[in-house]
Amino acid sequence: MPIINYGTTTIHYCHYEQDRKDVKISVDLVDGVVVYTPDSIGDAKLTQLLQQKAPWISQKLEELNEVKTAVQPKEFASGEKLSYLGRHYRLKVFKEPVPNAAFQFKQGRFIATVPRAWSQNQIQEHLEQKLITWYREHGYKKVIERASDYQSMLGVEPRSIQLKTQHKRWGTCTPNGDIYLNWRIVMAPVRVIDYIIVHELVHLIVPEHNDKFWRIVRTTLPHYKEAKEWLRVYGIELHSIG
Repeated sequence: MPIINYGTTTIHYCHYEQDRKDVKISVDLVDGVVVYTPDSIGDAKLTQLLQQKAPWISQKLEELNEVKTAVQPKEFASGEKLSYLGRHYRLKVFKEPVPNAAFQFKQGRFIATVPRAWSQNQIQEHLEQKLITWYREHGYKKVIERASDYQSMLGVEPRSIQLKTQHKRWGTCTPNGDIYLNWRIVMAPVRVIDYIIVHELVHLIVPEHNDKFWRIVRTTLPHYKEAKEWLRVYGIELHSIG
């Protein structure tokens, strides 16, 4: 993914050339920083333009960070609800004479065991990491299962699909055919996970977000706009973990 440097900040962005006359730059939590330019723009011209726009891009990214900061983090106390595949499951925390924390999902709820002497901060820190590990292990199986169906429908095969930590993107498709998905998506409803998967798989066919790209997405997922809207409205809540 190309980058520009603004002071001490490194800004990653996606660049798509299109049959257009103007330059468009968008910054959001769903797609990150995306630059759309005419086919004729050269590398030097693009770099100059992005350096001029860097203050604005940086400001928009800061605004996204402020929104993220405003999200109330989980406390990991008994009775709290944790999301998985769009459903909410209660957490039960047991304080026992044990040396380390244990975490599992059993009989429709998350169950954690922690040392009696731990403070609430220690409980929060350790259980959050345990939950993230659980999300990545169990969520990966669900993601691969869903992706397999859509790969067959679209006739594509990515080089790899991985769950990764991404703070400003839900998914990325690299030029080499690797697909990186934000592990937080496993908290979202399955229809939303499907949209993110399909979005990145279609990039294996059409790299840019042009009419053909959205036509394939719409044909594969007729109600994709509902999932996209869910991400716009509720996506920031997925950042309450991590």
